[in-house]
Amino acid sequence: MIKRYSSLFAGHIDLDDMGQDATPANERRYTDAQLATIFDKTEALASVMDKHGYHALWLAEHHFQREGYECIPNVMMMGVHLAHLTKSLKIGCGFNITPMWHPLRLAEDYAMADHMTKGRIIFGVGRGYHTREVESLGGPLLDKEANRDIFEEQVEILFKAFHEAEFSHQGKYYTLPAEVPYRGYDLTELTLVPRPLNLPVECWQPVVSATDRGLDFMIKHGIKGIIGGGSALMAEGSVKSFQAAHERAGQATAMGENLCFGISYHLAPTREQAIAEATPYFEEHAKMFAPLGFLGRLDDGQIDTLARRGGMKDAGLPSLRDACNAGSWYCGPPEGFVEFLQELGEKFPGLEDVNVQSSMGTPLDVMLEQLQWFAEDVKPKVA
Repeated sequence: MIKRYSSLFAGHIDLDDMGQDATPANERRYTDAQLATIFDKTEALASVMDKHGYHALWLAEHHFQREGYECIPNVMMMGVHLAHLTKSLKIGCGFNITPMWHPLRLAEDYAMADHMTKGRIIFGVGRGYHTREVESLGGPLLDKEANRDIFEEQVEILFKAFHEAEFSHQGKYYTLPAEVPYRGYDLTELTLVPRPLNLPVECWQPVVSATDRGLDFMIKHGIKGIIGGGSALMAEGSVKSFQAAHERAGQATAMGENLCFGISYHLAPTREQAIAEATPYFEEHAKMFAPLGFLGRLDDGQIDTLARRGGMKDAGLPSLRDACNAGSWYCGPPEGFVEFLQELGEKFPGLEDVNVQSSMGTPLDVMLEQLQWFAEDVKPKVA
């Protein structure tokens, strides 16, 4: 049964043109003043969501994005700020990309945020997908095995630091504490100061490839999963794999339990109007994310074609209408979205959390309108 509604905001500024015939993604450039508008924009979203009873606003950690798409480099710092401006809204870290952090600095920052907000920051970890970000900040990404290895070791350290009063660690990448003398004794353990206020720590991670190794690691640490919209969600493959990982660990779960589904949507009086209004936003999203593998595997020719004005159709990418037909998007009137979510809840009876989100590029005024409309005409009517 769906109990909580949240929304994801990856951090895009209001763009000056959008869609497949607009400025190509790699050619966008904005001034520092334009990029800094992200702060007022995020505050406005948090205010409306808090007023209308949403559970959480999820933010994404990203770096160096002069193109204006994902412009929040520290989601915990932003979360502490937003928690002090709102009454009950939680702020989700979606996600802290651990290969760009030292795990103990990340643990300290989260613990402080947990204390300062009295538990209103939701912890989340991820492996990353932008080579420009991860590799520039010292982590591996091109080497997928190394990326997985360091991620798993870092998460092990994070959970030791959170949940053990004194801890040590010896691994491939880290020896903690450093083997040094300290004030007359040999250092053998550390204590995180402060440890989080709320233990055990609730942690979330994106479910992308849904490999047995990755899912088994999540279940071992009690990490919950967020699944974005798209064919993987609607085909049930990732959901079934997540449930199977619980079964391998001896845990019985219902379909959808310990998961959050992300659903992109746009409300309008009719389906046709909704598709027409949201198509530029959908196309801008595709220009940004398709070369990174989020709309399926593309060859070099498709990526080159997509980088040109008007190249989306020539690259063979799906349209927003295709996405709606596949069930990865909802476009239409509120009553149709109520039915969509009720059917989702029946199909996945363990599902309690849903993210409803506007596409990359959607202007602030449209996002605010959509969040209010959903809260008033959809959320209270879903059984």
